[in-house]
Parts: sequence; C-alpha cells; structure tokens
Amino acid sequence: MPSLTEENYLKEICKLSGSKPGGVPTTAIAKALGIRAATVSDMLQRLSQKKLIRHEKYKGVSMTEKGRKVALGVIRKHRLWEAFLVEKLKFGWDEVHPIAEQLEHVHSDELTRRLDEYLGFPRTDPHGDPIPDARGRMTDGNLVPLSEVKPGTAGVIMGVADHHAAFLRYLEENQLGLGSRVKAIERLGYDESMHIRVNNRKQIHISLKVAANILLRSDGKKKRPSG
Repeated sequence: MPSLTEENYLKEICKLSGSKPGGVPTTAIAKALGIRAATVSDMLQRLSQKKLIRHEKYKGVSMTEKGRKVALGVIRKHRLWEAFLVEKLKFGWDEVHPIAEQLEHVHSDELTRRLDEYLGFPRTDPHGDPIPDARGRMTDGNLVPLSEVKPGTAGVIMGVADHHAAFLRYLEENQLGLGSRVKAIERLGYDESMHIRVNNRKQIHISLKVAANILLRSDGKKKRPSG
C-alpha cells in the first residue's frame, strides 16, 4: 500500500497529466507540491520502482494503470469528503480542502462506498470538480476558463481551478459562486482583464488571473445585436 506521501505525489501527477500533453515535467510536479525538484526526483525513482509511474529522461512522468488507480481513489475520497463537509456539516467551500486532505488517506473501501451512497452518488464536489466513481470513471465537464470566452458570450460558473480559501472568499463576495450566470462584456487590451455582468445585474471588473480560474459552461455563441 502506498504511503501518504506517495499518494499525494500520485494525486498531483494524475491531475497534471490531464492538463499537459505528453509526460509531466519534474519541475511542474515540484511547483504543484511546493518542494524542491531534487526531492521530487528521489520520490519519482521510488514510485517508478513500485511500477506506479513511468519516468523517462527528457519525456517526463506518466501514470501506469496501477498508479492511476491509486490516484483516482485518493481524488475520489477527497472530493466525496468535501461534498460531505459542505452539504451535511455546513462548512464553507473555502474551508474544506485542508480537512479533506487528511480524510482522503483513510483506507476503507466500505467507508467510501457508504459515503458515496449517503450523499446520493454526487458527480461533482463543491468546487465543481468531477468525482470519480468506484471504477475510476468521471464525467468530462467540458468547461472553459472565463478568460478564454469572447466578449458577448454568456454562461454558468460550473467550477473553479483555484481552491485557495482567499480566492473562494473573493468569489463569494462578488456573487461568483457555482451556478452564477456571467456574461463577458469587454476585454481590456492592456492587461487582458475583463468587465463582466453577474446574474444579469451588476457589472464588475476582474483580473486575467481571476478569469482564468473561473470555469464556465458557455452558451458557445455571442448574442447577436438587435436591429
């Protein structure tokens, strides 16, 4: 059975594998975990020996089927616990990540199965991230960052890419939680920041960084001007 640290590595590699073509660079893993690249290299050698990853020089890191199964199991538990903490214990979505980081390492398939059943088999966690099912399958949300939509396009916030508490509180203060409807009004050429309209009411200005971390289910087309 992988150690807690090994599970954390596998979880981050799995997440990074979905956003980067080819192998995941060691530097990307080090940045995600906030540790030195040399420390990462030592762990990657251990994970490779256990046949949990493939680590090829100049090609980066990829998951083996065995490693991917472990990673998706940890991700599944993490997101189920976040759903439980928000829905049943009424924690804020900005509070649950560090708690779920601890609970995700509890090794009990039966506990996970009962938790999933108790919650009604949720498909996403409180941040909009898909929850893998018992077989490791999860739905593709087909979401796009708000920063990539064209002015005039509207959609609904279905997820966030940044789970830091300060960012989530910022979204709450500006009524940009899950389910909020936003419309891109204007993109400023100087810094790529945006003017957006929230829930067909107020208009606010957000930075490129904020827009890049808001995941939208877009209508896919701009509204045609009248006349």
